[in-house]
Amino acid sequence: MTIANMHCGGCAKGVRASLSEVAPGVTVEINLERREASLDVPDAAPVLAKLRRDGWQAVPVADQEMTAPS
Repeated sequence: MTIANMHCGGCAKGVRASLSEVAPGVTVEINLERREASLDVPDAAPVLAKLRRDGWQAVPVADQEMTAPS
């Protein structure tokens, strides 16, 4: 997923904290340059909802790619 307002290591730590509450024990890969977080969960909806409740501007990568200008 892309998290538009994740800019630094502190942001990444906050994203990880949010994710650990909704998906404990899941490995999260963060790419700050691309502002992306990757994790393997059976249902992304609760993960996205938690991130958004915590103030993160998270969208699934597929949704972003569909809405990106060509």
